[in-house]
Amino acid sequence: MASRRTFIKHALGGSAALAAYGLFPAGRVLGANDRVRIGLIGAGGRGQEIFKAALQCPNVEGVAVADVYTRRLDEVKGFVPNIKTYGDLRQLLEDKSVDAVLIATPQHQHALSFVPAVQAGKDIYQEKTMAFNPDHAKRMRKALEGAGRIVQVGIQSTSGPAVERVREYLSTDKMGVITQLHTHHYRNAPYGGWKRKIPADCNPQHVNWKAFQGEAKEYAFDPNRVMNWRFYYDYSGGNVFENMVHQVGFWYKLLDLKIPNKVMMSGANYLSPDMQLPDTMDVAMNQPEKMLFNWNSMFGNNLFGEGDDEVLGNKGTIFRDENEQVRYAPQGKPSAASAAAPASVKAADIVGGGDMTVTHMQNFFDCVRSRKQPNCPFELGFRSAVACQMAIASYRQGRPVRWDEKREDIV
Repeated sequence: MASRRTFIKHALGGSAALAAYGLFPAGRVLGANDRVRIGLIGAGGRGQEIFKAALQCPNVEGVAVADVYTRRLDEVKGFVPNIKTYGDLRQLLEDKSVDAVLIATPQHQHALSFVPAVQAGKDIYQEKTMAFNPDHAKRMRKALEGAGRIVQVGIQSTSGPAVERVREYLSTDKMGVITQLHTHHYRNAPYGGWKRKIPADCNPQHVNWKAFQGEAKEYAFDPNRVMNWRFYYDYSGGNVFENMVHQVGFWYKLLDLKIPNKVMMSGANYLSPDMQLPDTMDVAMNQPEKMLFNWNSMFGNNLFGEGDDEVLGNKGTIFRDENEQVRYAPQGKPSAASAAAPASVKAADIVGGGDMTVTHMQNFFDCVRSRKQPNCPFELGFRSAVACQMAIASYRQGRPVRWDEKREDIV
């Protein structure tokens, strides 16, 4: 059997036609009430959370899980005792009992799981940030073209109650011309609450280190890179990829925004010395719709909470908070949200969850059965991912970056 690295290289090299030529199964056709049988690829903290959310949906069965770390397979068996476990995603994708997969690997692995899953005829729930870099995003899109697969990207707020509430106010009469968005994400937790202890069994005997690295730069085995992959540029975009993407995706959907013309990110790492990425940052995105989209974040204060957004037009302002509450204030009248209320002190939640995840997952399964477009389809995930990729590129290069539409690349 070819090595996993060779398999990935061939799968991502433009073999979208494989499914069309019948080399992979197209997947069974589901009726409106049929049971959807799912597999999980990437069974870390977030993977287990979304798998549990999926299993709360009616007529859904968890049948398989794949991960490069044996501990994760055992953890999933703890709540789905009869599940089939695989150390290689290829084995899961070859399993004909699997209709759809949930992909929750580290971010550098998203495309390496997504493309083979499309070619294997599986529908896909893809955790955010959808793609690690523009090349991965384009390879994912190429694989999906003509494949007939349903893809839901894991930006849960697009299935949340705030969507319809915001739409009530997004008229010219109420908002006028919108020229700026203010968004932010604040925590009082070093490392964003992400730092994990290293289990005794996190070693080469229990981790497929070569598979974990994928296309990233090769290193000698390092258990910290396995457990704390969010700390490394090789595998992660930090809080931009973890949380900015949620706010970007929500407003890109509601305002139908395109990829930014220009992005500038500044910041530093003040409280998290073991992490390569910044823990305090500002992002400014110049949108082609003549709009400035700002996002800022820090891990040293949580007064303003994790998700307050303000959309500013010359006739009014829309406010959305982290609890999905939406308010509107016309210009010239006191704002219902003029004074910031201190956020309640709580431990940082690194994986999310809650009702919106279940609702978002239900929307995915409904679309698997109906073949309709889900609430966060591939192209919305594509645009949101590129915006976040531009921010990280700007920070690392210490300059503004632009989007070249013809090349579809960051310059």
